[in-house]
Amino acid sequence: MSLPHAILTALLEKPSSGLELTRRFDKSIGFFWSATHQQIYRELGRLETSGLIRALPQAGPVRGQKKEYEVLPAGRAELARWTADGGEPKAVREPLLLRLRAAAAVGATGLDAELTRHLAEHRAQLADYQEIERRDFPAEKAADENRLQHAVLRAGIGLETFWVEWLTETLATLPPERP
Repeated sequence: MSLPHAILTALLEKPSSGLELTRRFDKSIGFFWSATHQQIYRELGRLETSGLIRALPQAGPVRGQKKEYEVLPAGRAELARWTADGGEPKAVREPLLLRLRAAAAVGATGLDAELTRHLAEHRAQLADYQEIERRDFPAEKAADENRLQHAVLRAGIGLETFWVEWLTETLATLPPERP
Protein backbone atom coordinates (compact mmCIF):
# COMPACT_ATOMS: atom_id res chain seq x y z
CA MET A 1 0.00 0.00 0.00
CA SER A 2 1.18 3.49 -0.59
CA LEU A 3 0.33 6.79 0.97
CA PRO A 4 -1.36 8.20 -2.15
CA HIS A 5 -3.74 5.24 -2.20
CA ALA A 6 -4.45 5.57 1.51
CA ILE A 7 -5.30 9.25 1.00
CA LEU A 8 -7.49 8.51 -2.03
CA THR A 9 -9.33 5.89 0.03
CA ALA A 10 -9.90 8.28 2.92
CA LEU A 11 -11.09 11.07 0.60
CA LEU A 12 -13.51 8.75 -1.19
CA GLU A 13 -14.98 7.84 2.17
CA LYS A 14 -15.39 11.55 2.99
CA PRO A 15 -14.05 14.72 1.34
CA SER A 16 -11.79 16.37 3.91
CA SER A 17 -9.32 19.13 4.57
CA GLY A 18 -5.70 18.24 5.24
CA LEU A 19 -6.23 18.74 8.96
CA GLU A 20 -9.35 16.56 9.02
CA LEU A 21 -7.51 13.93 7.00
CA THR A 22 -4.57 13.82 9.43
CA ARG A 23 -7.00 13.45 12.35
CA ARG A 24 -8.79 10.62 10.57
CA PHE A 25 -5.46 8.95 9.84
CA ASP A 26 -4.64 9.10 13.54
CA LYS A 27 -7.92 7.32 14.35
CA SER A 28 -8.25 4.73 11.59
CA ILE A 29 -5.97 4.27 8.59
CA GLY A 30 -2.97 5.18 10.74
CA PHE A 31 -3.43 1.95 12.70
CA PHE A 32 -2.09 0.01 9.70
CA TRP A 33 -0.50 2.67 7.46
CA SER A 34 1.10 5.49 9.35
CA ALA A 35 2.07 8.87 7.95
CA THR A 36 3.14 12.15 9.45
CA HIS A 37 1.06 15.26 8.97
CA GLN A 38 3.79 16.68 6.73
CA GLN A 39 3.74 13.58 4.52
CA ILE A 40 -0.04 13.81 4.17
CA TYR A 41 0.02 17.51 3.21
CA ARG A 42 2.89 16.92 0.76
CA GLU A 43 1.00 14.03 -0.85
CA LEU A 44 -2.21 16.07 -1.11
CA GLY A 45 -0.25 18.59 -3.20
CA ARG A 46 1.12 15.85 -5.45
CA LEU A 47 -2.30 14.26 -5.91
CA GLU A 48 -3.82 17.63 -6.79
CA THR A 49 -1.01 18.44 -9.24
CA SER A 50 -1.43 15.05 -10.93
CA GLY A 51 -5.18 15.59 -11.38
CA LEU A 52 -6.34 12.82 -9.04
CA ILE A 53 -7.96 15.12 -6.48
CA ARG A 54 -9.09 18.74 -6.36
CA ALA A 55 -9.77 21.34 -3.74
CA LEU A 56 -13.47 22.03 -3.52
CA PRO A 57 -14.51 25.56 -4.44
CA GLN A 58 -14.74 27.85 -1.43
CA ALA A 59 -17.55 30.32 -0.81
CA GLY A 60 -15.56 33.34 0.27
CA PRO A 61 -12.00 34.49 0.73
CA VAL A 62 -9.52 31.63 0.44
CA ARG A 63 -6.78 33.09 2.64
CA GLY A 64 -6.77 31.44 6.07
CA GLN A 65 -9.46 28.89 5.21
CA LYS A 66 -8.69 25.21 4.98
CA LYS A 67 -9.00 23.54 1.60
CA GLU A 68 -11.33 20.59 1.44
CA TYR A 69 -10.37 17.94 -1.12
CA GLU A 70 -12.38 15.45 -3.14
CA VAL A 71 -11.34 12.63 -5.46
CA LEU A 72 -11.71 13.20 -9.19
CA PRO A 73 -12.68 10.42 -11.65
CA ALA A 74 -8.99 9.89 -12.50
CA GLY A 75 -8.26 9.35 -8.78
CA ARG A 76 -11.09 6.84 -8.47
CA ALA A 77 -9.79 5.01 -11.56
CA GLU A 78 -6.24 4.96 -10.12
CA LEU A 79 -7.49 3.56 -6.82
CA ALA A 80 -9.56 0.89 -8.63
CA ARG A 81 -6.52 -0.03 -10.76
CA TRP A 82 -4.30 -0.28 -7.69
CA THR A 83 -6.88 -2.31 -5.76
CA ALA A 84 -7.17 -4.85 -8.59
CA ASP A 85 -3.39 -5.11 -9.15
CA GLY A 86 -2.63 -7.02 -5.99
CA GLY A 87 0.87 -7.48 -4.72
CA GLU A 88 3.24 -9.83 -3.02
CA PRO A 89 2.92 -10.40 0.73
CA LYS A 90 5.59 -8.56 2.67
CA ALA A 91 8.10 -10.42 4.77
CA VAL A 92 7.96 -9.75 8.50
CA ARG A 93 10.49 -7.12 9.51
CA GLU A 94 10.14 -6.77 13.26
CA PRO A 95 13.09 -5.44 15.29
CA LEU A 96 11.86 -7.20 18.44
CA LEU A 97 12.23 -10.59 16.76
CA LEU A 98 15.76 -9.72 15.72
CA ARG A 99 16.53 -8.68 19.33
CA LEU A 100 15.38 -12.08 20.55
CA ARG A 101 17.54 -13.82 17.99
CA ALA A 102 20.51 -11.70 19.11
CA ALA A 103 19.72 -12.42 22.77
CA ALA A 104 20.06 -16.11 22.00
CA ALA A 105 23.67 -15.37 21.09
CA VAL A 106 24.65 -12.74 23.68
CA GLY A 107 22.26 -13.33 26.55
CA ALA A 108 18.81 -12.08 27.47
CA THR A 109 19.81 -9.49 30.09
CA GLY A 110 17.32 -6.61 29.98
CA LEU A 111 15.02 -8.36 27.54
CA ASP A 112 12.35 -8.98 30.19
CA ALA A 113 11.67 -5.23 30.52
CA GLU A 114 11.51 -4.76 26.74
CA LEU A 115 9.10 -7.66 26.26
CA THR A 116 6.95 -6.41 29.14
CA ARG A 117 6.80 -2.95 27.55
CA HIS A 118 5.76 -4.43 24.21
CA LEU A 119 3.15 -6.57 25.92
CA ALA A 120 1.60 -3.52 27.59
CA GLU A 121 1.49 -1.65 24.26
CA HIS A 122 -0.13 -4.56 22.42
CA ARG A 123 -2.68 -5.08 25.20
CA ALA A 124 -3.61 -1.39 25.00
CA GLN A 125 -3.91 -1.49 21.20
CA LEU A 126 -6.03 -4.64 21.39
CA ALA A 127 -8.35 -2.96 23.89
CA ASP A 128 -8.64 0.07 21.56
CA TYR A 129 -9.51 -2.13 18.58
CA GLN A 130 -12.05 -4.11 20.61
CA GLU A 131 -13.69 -0.86 21.73
CA ILE A 132 -13.88 0.37 18.13
CA GLU A 133 -15.45 -2.94 17.13
CA ARG A 134 -17.98 -2.77 19.96
CA ARG A 135 -18.87 0.84 19.13
CA ASP A 136 -18.77 0.84 15.32
CA PHE A 137 -19.57 -2.76 14.34
CA PRO A 138 -22.32 -4.13 16.59
CA ALA A 139 -23.71 -7.56 15.70
CA GLU A 140 -26.97 -6.09 14.36
CA LYS A 141 -24.99 -4.23 11.65
CA ALA A 142 -22.99 -7.28 10.53
CA ALA A 143 -24.60 -7.36 7.07
CA ASP A 144 -24.15 -3.65 6.34
CA GLU A 145 -21.94 -2.22 3.62
CA ASN A 146 -19.00 -1.65 5.95
CA ARG A 147 -18.06 -5.36 6.06
CA LEU A 148 -14.66 -4.72 4.45
CA GLN A 149 -13.81 -2.03 6.99
CA HIS A 150 -14.77 -4.49 9.71
CA ALA A 151 -12.54 -7.13 8.08
CA VAL A 152 -9.58 -4.72 8.34
CA LEU A 153 -10.37 -4.11 12.00
CA ARG A 154 -10.68 -7.87 12.63
CA ALA A 155 -7.22 -8.30 11.09
CA GLY A 156 -5.87 -5.75 13.57
CA ILE A 157 -7.60 -7.55 16.44
CA GLY A 158 -6.13 -10.85 15.28
CA LEU A 159 -2.61 -9.44 15.02
CA GLU A 160 -2.78 -7.80 18.45
CA THR A 161 -4.20 -11.01 19.95
CA PHE A 162 -1.28 -12.91 18.45
CA TRP A 163 1.27 -10.47 19.90
CA VAL A 164 -0.32 -10.54 23.37
CA GLU A 165 -0.34 -14.35 23.42
CA TRP A 166 3.16 -14.70 21.95
CA LEU A 167 4.72 -12.10 24.26
CA THR A 168 3.06 -13.70 27.29
CA GLU A 169 4.43 -17.12 26.31
CA THR A 170 7.88 -15.73 25.48
CA LEU A 171 8.14 -13.88 28.79
CA ALA A 172 7.35 -17.16 30.55
CA THR A 173 10.24 -18.91 28.74
CA LEU A 174 12.93 -16.31 29.44
CA PRO A 175 15.78 -17.59 31.57
CA PRO A 176 16.13 -15.85 34.93
CA GLU A 177 18.45 -12.83 34.78
CA ARG A 178 21.75 -13.22 36.58
CA PRO A 179 23.10 -10.39 38.74
